[in-house]
Amino acid sequence: MDENLNKQYEMEFTKPIIKYGRFINLLSILLCFVPALVMWFVFGAKPPTEDILKGWGLIASIFLIYAIIEPISYFPVFGLAGTYIGCLSGNIGNVRVPASAIAQQTLGTTPGTKKAELVSTLGICGSVVTNLAFTTLAAFAGAWIMGLFPPIVIEAFNYVSPAIFGAMFGMNAIKNPKYGVFAFIVGFILMKFFTLPAYVLVPAMVFSTVAFGFIMDGKK
Repeated sequence: MDENLNKQYEMEFTKPIIKYGRFINLLSILLCFVPALVMWFVFGAKPPTEDILKGWGLIASIFLIYAIIEPISYFPVFGLAGTYIGCLSGNIGNVRVPASAIAQQTLGTTPGTKKAELVSTLGICGSVVTNLAFTTLAAFAGAWIMGLFPPIVIEAFNYVSPAIFGAMFGMNAIKNPKYGVFAFIVGFILMKFFTLPAYVLVPAMVFSTVAFGFIMDGKK
């Protein structure tokens, strides 16, 4: 992509994405408090402040680290627009990442390029629309549909996320065998010989593999 196209891309895509993405994500944070405020000011229902802080602390202790790890880990796959959309829509690991990765693989784009960012954004947008459609359906008919499945099928849903990430790992490991082998060894050692919480295990695996990639590329 030449310099003029790069400037055009920045002006027509990147800058508007930053402008509206930042505003909408910050607005969504404020809107998350609306139900609680309605319960408080309209219905007079408010738990003790101490309980609120305890609940917030419990949630923060589990998910705060992911608010730091996920944007950094997935940005090379998502690109700028995809990161804003993913953080806003949720289901990043089990829906947005596979949609982005498969879209890029299908069209044969090179990760980190402008084309890959556009393809990733379209893939993520498609997953959001599909997700909303099926979520709406599940809201009305989910309990009835789930009741039709035998217990063994219900139990199988527990393995959906591991299956998705396993398939993604295999897909990328084939492209870069040495990185795949390194990531597998690190993950095996950490899970086999150490008892680590997920918020330590995930960044350890991610950033050690990234560091390995920098070291290997530095030799060239």
